[in-house]
This record gives sequence, C-alpha cells and structure tokens, in this order.
Amino acid sequence: MLRLLASCSLVGLWRARSYCARSYCALAVLSVSTACGGGGSEADHGSGADGSGGADTGADTATTAPTTTATTSASTTTTNAGSGAGTTGSGTGAGTTNGAGSGTTSGGDGTGGTGGDAATSNSNGNGATDTGGSGGNAASTTVGADAGSTSSGGAGAATGSTGSTTSTTGAGGEPPVTWPLINGVQWADTDGNPIQAHGGGLVKVGDDYYWFGENRNPDGTFYAVSAYRSKDLRRWEHVHDVLTMNSDSGLKPANIERPKVVYNAATEKFVMWMHWENGMDYGEARAAVASSDTVAGDYTYHGSFRPMQDSGVSDHGKPGYMSRDCTLFVDDDGEGYFISASNENYDLHLYALSDDYLSIESRAALLFEGGHREAPALFKRDGVYFLLTSAATGWDPNQAQYATSTSLTSGWSSMKNVGDGNTFYSQSTYVQPIEGSSGTEYLYLGDRWAGAWGGRVNDSSYVWQPITFPSSTSMSMSWANNLHLDAATGTLSGSVDAFALVNKKSGMLLSVEGSPNENSSDVVQNDQAQASGAAWRLNYDGEGYFRLTNDSGDKVIDVPDESTEPGTHLHLWDDNGGDHQKWRLVDIGQGEYRLLNKKSGLVLGVAGASTEAAADIELQDESEGGEQIWTIAVAP
Repeated sequence: MLRLLASCSLVGLWRARSYCARSYCALAVLSVSTACGGGGSEADHGSGADGSGGADTGADTATTAPTTTATTSASTTTTNAGSGAGTTGSGTGAGTTNGAGSGTTSGGDGTGGTGGDAATSNSNGNGATDTGGSGGNAASTTVGADAGSTSSGGAGAATGSTGSTTSTTGAGGEPPVTWPLINGVQWADTDGNPIQAHGGGLVKVGDDYYWFGENRNPDGTFYAVSAYRSKDLRRWEHVHDVLTMNSDSGLKPANIERPKVVYNAATEKFVMWMHWENGMDYGEARAAVASSDTVAGDYTYHGSFRPMQDSGVSDHGKPGYMSRDCTLFVDDDGEGYFISASNENYDLHLYALSDDYLSIESRAALLFEGGHREAPALFKRDGVYFLLTSAATGWDPNQAQYATSTSLTSGWSSMKNVGDGNTFYSQSTYVQPIEGSSGTEYLYLGDRWAGAWGGRVNDSSYVWQPITFPSSTSMSMSWANNLHLDAATGTLSGSVDAFALVNKKSGMLLSVEGSPNENSSDVVQNDQAQASGAAWRLNYDGEGYFRLTNDSGDKVIDVPDESTEPGTHLHLWDDNGGDHQKWRLVDIGQGEYRLLNKKSGLVLGVAGASTEAAADIELQDESEGGEQIWTIAVAP
C-alpha cells in the first residue's frame, strides 16, 4: 500500500438560538431537508485548482415525509403490555404506511385492551407492526423517509385480558441525516470517536453495510481490524474489533494493511484477506487470512504466507510471490479471487481462491507486468470488469488509473486516467455498489493518508466520490466536497459547496464584522438577520488542514501576528499560506466539529462563551464548552 447541487439549495428555517443538542431535531439555526445538486467550482486543492476533475453536475433530492410524535431509532423494539377487562368488541381497523420502508403495515385483528380505541404506534422505517385495542377502531401508522403504500386492516375483534402494542423500526428507521458528508475529514462514529477503518472495504449483509479497516497502535503496529455498521452509509456504529493483536501470536507484533471481507455462500462464513508484515520491517510481503461465522464476530486467524510459496517460485530471494496491497473479489458465479501487488509492487497477480476462500488455488493471471501499480480495487458493472489502481509513490497521492475487460484473466485494456492528477489527494481502497430501489450506483472509497505529511495512519481521513460511467467501458470522477447518498434508493451524487458554521451554544453564525473583502475585518458571531459573510469555502492545504475562505471574496480566517496565545481575536486577511491560517475539522459526530488551528493547536471559539450578537471569535484552549463546537451545514 502507499507505505512505509451546482449550488446546493438549503431548505429550512434560519432560527436563532434553537439548538437541540446531540439529537435528531433541527440543527442549531438550521432545519435542513436538503438538497439538489448541480455544477460547482470551489477550489479545494492546495493550489486552489480542481485539477482535471471539473465540476460535478447532477441532481440529488432528499425527501422528508411528514412525521408524527416520537421517532424510534433503528433496530429498536418497544413493547407495551397491559391488562384488559375482558370485554369483547369489534371494529374496523385501517393501517396506513407512509415511507420508504419496504414493509407494509395493516391494522390487523386487534387483541387485548379494555374497550375503546386501539393504541396508535408511530415509527419510522420498515415493517412496523401494531397489535392492540379492544372493540373500537384499530389503527396503525408508520412514517418513513419517502413515499410509501397504504393497506387496510381487518376487523378489530378484541377479547381479552391482555393487550399489547409492538412497534419495530427497520431500515431507514432513523430520521434523515441533515448534515453534509464533508470529504477529506476523519469522520466520527455514532459515539463521536474517529472512525479507524483505513485501507478498508465494505460488505453488505441484509440492510446493513459493514466497514472494515486498519486500526493501529501509536507506534504504527497492528492494533485491530475494526468493524463499523450502518444502514444509511452515513451514521457508522463501532460494532467490534473483529481481529486484534491478541487474536494470535502471529499478530503481535505485526503490520496489517488493507483488510477486505467477503461472504462465502457455500460455507456460510465470512472470510478476510489482508497484507501482513512482521511489525519490524517491510520485507516479508505476505498475505494473511482469517474467517468468522458472523460478519462482525471474532475472526479466527489462519496465518500468513506468500502466495505459491510451495510451487518453487521465488520473489526477491524468498519462496513464493510477494503480496502487498491487495483486495478480494467474488464473481457472479461465486468464484473468489485475490489480487495483490508483487515484485516490489511492479506486478499485479490475480489468484483464484479455493472453494472455501481460505487458500489460493492457482495464479489466474499476471496483470500489468512492470506497471508499478498498487492499491487495487476490482468491481464489475453490467458484465464489464473495472480494475482501479494507483501508482506506487509511497504515502504521497498520485494519478489513479483504471483498465477494463470482459474477462478477469485476459483482454484487459490499457490503463486510463481517472480523477485529477492526485486523485483528490487520496488513494483507492475499494469500490462499493450501492443497490437500491432506483437502481445501482458506484462509490469510490479512498484514503487521504496522513503519512504524506508525516502523520500517523490513525490520523488519516476519508475521501468518497461518486463514480459515473460515460460508456460501458469508461469511468469518471469529479471532485465533490459534499457527498449526497441515499442507500435505500441507491442514488448517489456530489456537489461543491460553501458552508455555514453555527455555534452550538449561541445558535449564531460564524460571520464577519465589516466588509468580507477587506483585511482586518473582525470574525464574529451573528444571527441570520445581521450576519455578513456567513458562507465559507473549505480549501484543502494538502496536509490535513483547510483554509476557511470567505465565500464573498478571497480573504481567509487569520490569527493576527501568528499568535499562539489563547484569547487572540481572529480577523480576515489575505491568504499567505501560513500555518496560522489553517484549521483541522475535528468531527465529533452528528454534524458537529471543533476547528483546530495548525500553528497553535488551539481551537476556534466565541469569546467569553457569549451568546450575544457581534461577539468576537478567538483562539481558546480546548474545553467541553459549546462555544467551541460548530455545526456545519450547506450555506444557502
């Protein structure tokens, strides 16, 4: 591995000081139900240019259905049981379902209760079921994310001494995500912790996506393969560290890179392949295998080896072929394949796996001999195989290329460029089909490696981009700093947006006092009615930080005199490339961020924790105060 919408519209109400902390109600001053897309041209790269990517165009519509009373969270079942007087009644029940949930709900026959109307249950998502009420009208209502269906319930007969109401929320059961998915950030899981799934891949099981990836110790050695789960590809719950350095003596110490998991339908097991090194140097270049009966359970480690090591071949003085950057692929017929870089990353080998996917059956093909390609991601679309790779340039990003074929073992096209010259400062790790009710889209997963600026792997961030297909044998990616993803419908698009930053404590906007086109204009907070210059562009510096550039001009948020002192008030200034003008977006979950200054290590906050308009913005020592926490939304 790399080692060693044009203007997205904001639908909602700007409201001062109305924050619902860590809940799924409205954002601080924004109640957002997003967004259509279209072309945009924000410069997000170090030079300010978007490279060859160009502007992304397209439409992305999020629909929010009406909701009633409380919303239950995903995969949660609530049962209320009570005793009835034993009276008998009858009535006609009607069940109405509004929403994207694939299940329908009918009133059904009511059982229990003590006469009167049946209980009404409100829930989001798939398959809600209500049983309740004696005599009277049985009713069941399910509200979901999109348009749904209506069904009629049966006669509501009730007899009984015991009545119950059960409601279950399935896929899509949580409220829609209202905050943008900002690329180039190390996203947080549902507990607010950084997601550690670097060099990883996805596997879908039922309605759930599982994201597996690298999680390392502070010294860079293997800590775990961590697994995260999501229904919507936006909210990721840390489920389990499925393989750890304590799982086997061969993993402590070790380096584990690019773990990928697939399901074997014949054995009903989940199988993981990865790149293994000894934790001390980078010379072993082995593959390693683990498996589990459950997708996110403890994986049994089966050891490491060089492919074909017993066949008499050698690679750089050791038996078997070197095996570094790698991926897994299961074809439509259930045949499993492993691809890895060999010959010091100059060759790619395609291996056919055994029926149980636990070992290599044969080398099926030598691909792009001497091409010096790594980071393979293989997928199939409408009968055409696409192999996406990067050049081998250490941690530094480079131009991604792809090839196509109608056969895995022969007939591959020449490599063609995709994306811009450094693949949006990322390296490929996986391509995931997103299948939904409206069709199938393809999602590029990339890592923005912190090693490129001397950082740790665990400080790396993520870049996910929509892939488009101009023809059956070509693919394209354009830069999008905001990803619009609907896992239920299978729709995917991106946009380049400016953003509004809303303070958690005050509910006010990060804005400018005076002209946003003049140096020394103070950076302050203001309510919507008074805010000037309240839209900001995120311009990436190539080293994990962003310049906050005012969208009304080209001035950036600046620390006067490059101060590192808490209490220093901030202002606008010309972009001079200094570290005092650069900020890391620290995702703490649910659209909330801290902004960390690169030079001082201090955070951006409201002076005196004020909730008054025109209060200054300053550098502060990090605390738990809401005056340092900002919700980010697409600027209107």
